[in-house]
Amino acid sequence: MVKLSAIQLRSTPNVEQNIHAIANQLAKLIELENNAEVEHIVVLPECCLFFGVSDQAQLSLAQQAKSNNELQLALSRLAKQYNVTLIGGTIPIIAEGGDKFTNTSCAFNSRGELITRYDKIHLFDVNVADNAKTYCESRYTQAGNKVCIAKTPLANIGLSVCFDLRFPSLYQKLSELGADIITVPSAFTRVTGKAHWQTLLQARAIENQVYIIAAGQEGVHANGRETWGHSMIISPWGEILACLDQGEGIITSEYIPSEIQRIRTSMPLIPNEIMS
Repeated sequence: MVKLSAIQLRSTPNVEQNIHAIANQLAKLIELENNAEVEHIVVLPECCLFFGVSDQAQLSLAQQAKSNNELQLALSRLAKQYNVTLIGGTIPIIAEGGDKFTNTSCAFNSRGELITRYDKIHLFDVNVADNAKTYCESRYTQAGNKVCIAKTPLANIGLSVCFDLRFPSLYQKLSELGADIITVPSAFTRVTGKAHWQTLLQARAIENQVYIIAAGQEGVHANGRETWGHSMIISPWGEILACLDQGEGIITSEYIPSEIQRIRTSMPLIPNEIMS
């Protein structure tokens, strides 16, 4: 049996504190299951190890961590210790040139080995009616340019991050590459989350007939930024299988591959083509 899980966090600017918070949730998951025959795919939120600070502080952290890759190693150790396939939310990784970082989602197998990494493609350069008012990720973040699938014995996992959710073409490409599950580590603002989060997640699941695992940041953070939470696991039919509205915690649902096949067989969807 395979279980899908999303961990919701209220991450801080303290890396060790955030690692401890993730470990606590993973320990609860393993204790709850207590079954050697259950395998887990777990998703963490965007900026899971360092949040509530400026993008410039994220860049500084990436520069400091460059020499020993400490952020990636921390996630690797968690995957191995708790024997889970871990989609490590995102961490800042210094880009070539050193003046920007990529907002990177790293996928690890249960041995702690890096399967693949995805650099967030669509950057959050917007105006929002909240206390931050303006967001400009591209000032310090370098956009990715590669669509990524983490191929595992459990499932093919398509990787996306937060603002990517508004771009259906990315999800279509992931589906075409064979994704059974698409992960969405996020830090949606409270304003945009309340308006669009659930609708977009269900649409992406329905359009591509995949499971969606969306793990969010939630609450008021150190710099005053407010995030929406409402982490969700959604079926290929668009049903909300699990949801955590507020607070830190973990949600879990069973992964049923035959359900994907049943839905795709009963309602085949093909790429749009110009019909003459």
